[in-house]
Parts: sequence; structure tokens; C-alpha cells
Amino acid sequence: MNRKIILFSVIALTAAAMTNAAQQDKKNEKKESTVAATRNDAAPPVDNATTPIAATTDPAYLIGPEDVLDVSVWKEPDVSRVVPVRPDGRISLPLINDVQAAGLSPQQLAGSVSEKLKKYLNGPQVTVIVTAINSQRVFVVGEVLRAGAFPMLPGMTVLQALSSAGGFTTFADVKKIHVVRLRNGKQVEIPFNYRDVLKGDNSEQNIKLQPGDTIVVP
Repeated sequence: MNRKIILFSVIALTAAAMTNAAQQDKKNEKKESTVAATRNDAAPPVDNATTPIAATTDPAYLIGPEDVLDVSVWKEPDVSRVVPVRPDGRISLPLINDVQAAGLSPQQLAGSVSEKLKKYLNGPQVTVIVTAINSQRVFVVGEVLRAGAFPMLPGMTVLQALSSAGGFTTFADVKKIHVVRLRNGKQVEIPFNYRDVLKGDNSEQNIKLQPGDTIVVP
């Protein structure tokens, strides 16, 4: 008789322990879900697929004709636009029509757009990102694999521009490369010896390029 009582007591205690454990697990799951939801509300995940990639992060960069801009107005998708800068230096946006963009930094343009939108929106927050630099270009011609115009990135050198052109053909005279630059209305030639620069000699020839420079590979 005592054995049966002891057996029933053990079974009852085991069942109670399992029930308590299950209830505790449910409480923990509910708590974790609440914490996760709080975190999601506080910091929503960033969608990298829709975040525009800046072509330059230089705050001193001045926008030019044919550049492409992502003009984003916070919580106003109908006003936000990806727009090219027209040859006259202006862009077109809803509500405010034409806005001067060329000659301004992205931050200055954001301020200008924000000021104009205040007539229609309450406290507009504007962000401008340059997604493509087309106004500042350099040219590579001659015995290279991909001759043509290339966007001039901030601080771009002759060596970097030649790399963008894909390298040389078998007929290239890499010792007699030169940069043609317009200076005071006249064309000047700046020599560049590819082999010397690679060896670390005449490194001063690897100059920083300016918009409109043409690299000639004979």
C-alpha cells in the first residue's frame, strides 16, 4: 500500500514539474517576441537593395551637368526623384519645378530644395546623393583596349585612368604616353612614362587629372 502511494506521489510530482516547465517556456517565448518586436520598432532593418550607392562622398564635390542625383524627401515618396542634371544645370522636381543644381554641393542643393518645399510641406527633410558622375570626365585614346570617356573620380591619377581603359594593346609605346590639357586656352602636353612610374621612378608624372584631360597612348 505504501509503495502505491509513493509511486502515485512520484508521478504527480513529475507531471507538475513538466507543466511548470512548459508554462515557463511559453513565458520566455512571449518575452523574447516582445523584445524582438521592440527592437524592430526602434530600428527597422535597412534594405540595402533599395539604398542608393553614392558615386562620391566628397562633401566639397560640385554638381555638374549630366550628373545623376537621388533627391529624397523624407516620408514624401511622391516628391522624391532620381533626376539627371540638364545641360542648363537645372533639375526638375514636383511642386517646385526647376531648381539650379550645377555649381552646388549635394548639401547646398538639399538646403535649396528644402527651402523651396517649405511652401508646400511642413518641415521637409531633404537628402541629395550623387549616384553618377557624368559632368567630370577624362578621355583615354590610342593603343588601349577600351578607349573613350571615363568618369573622373576624386583624386584620379593617370595610372588609375589607364587602368579604367583596360590596359594596352601590343603596339602601345608605354614610354611615350602623354596627357593633353587645356591651360589658359592653349593645349599643353605632360609626359608620362608608364614603365618608370611602375618602377617608382618619375612618380611626379603620375599627376592628378583635371576634367577634360586626354591621355594619349601612341
